[in-house]
Amino acid sequence: MRLFHLSHLSLTQIARFVPPPVWFGVSAIFHYLGPSFAVLLFPSIGVMGVAWFRIASAALIFAPVTRPWKTLQQADGRTRLLLIGLGICLAVMNTSFYLALDRLPMSLVAAMEFAGTIVVALYGLRSRRNLLALVLAVLGIIILIDVKWSTDLPGLCWALLNATLFVIYIILGHKAAEGGASSGVEYLGAAMIIAFVIVMPIGITQAVAVFGVPALVVAGIAVGFCSSVVPYVADQMAMSRLPRATFALYLSILPATATVIAAIMLAQIPTRQDLAGIALVMIAIAIHKPPGSAADAGSMGNKKESNCPTMRSGQQKDDAAG
Repeated sequence: MRLFHLSHLSLTQIARFVPPPVWFGVSAIFHYLGPSFAVLLFPSIGVMGVAWFRIASAALIFAPVTRPWKTLQQADGRTRLLLIGLGICLAVMNTSFYLALDRLPMSLVAAMEFAGTIVVALYGLRSRRNLLALVLAVLGIIILIDVKWSTDLPGLCWALLNATLFVIYIILGHKAAEGGASSGVEYLGAAMIIAFVIVMPIGITQAVAVFGVPALVVAGIAVGFCSSVVPYVADQMAMSRLPRATFALYLSILPATATVIAAIMLAQIPTRQDLAGIALVMIAIAIHKPPGSAADAGSMGNKKESNCPTMRSGQQKDDAAG
């Protein structure tokens, strides 16, 4: 009896029903909880041990829900390459992220990570309106994040690697979400198993050393749930609805949401500068329109048809259905 089989219909319907910014809000809450837990565990478990717990616990949580062995078995050659690529990306990205956090302030690592998403957003620009939205979002993030540069070369290299892989994650994640939110989550579960195989020999030594301390084991599992389960599932829900460039711009909501959460949960009242940054990000998201919408009539290239074969075929199907 399969108690945890994932329903393609239900997740896809939920993804279509709930506005994408809501998924970014959910992701933002856990996006900042996870690294906070992880940094606290570095002295007790070690950086590589925490990375092992993150990926191992996420793979364990995904396994009964997504049945990755079946996904890998039924996948064709191209899909398997996608899953392998995404798995390698997740393993190296998460590890380099922690290695960077161990040496650099989180604000600097986050700023470098966001810089990569700007490239994705710029690549997908189709209108002056969206260019303005991107400029406002960047200004808002600059105001929100108090970045202090560092001369720690190894830390900067790890942060640069993490930022580069985050861009690749967005690209591969969108490929996984092309078939809908539920299939995207199933692909994510399979990729996480591959990531676990990669990170197993790297972090197992540090992880095994704390297996006899239940509190640390539970904390390590919590890191995996907060960092690699909830945010990545929320990403798939949003990616199944949004173009890549729009998703990249919407990531600017994460620091803004973190500021709001800190004010509510930790009584850390935002300054006027923080409020100005949040306002710019919110305005950017409000005026941005995904390519193909009516608001893009003033497109930079004034193109009436999409250059994307997938979108063209989808439009033809809609015309036929009408």
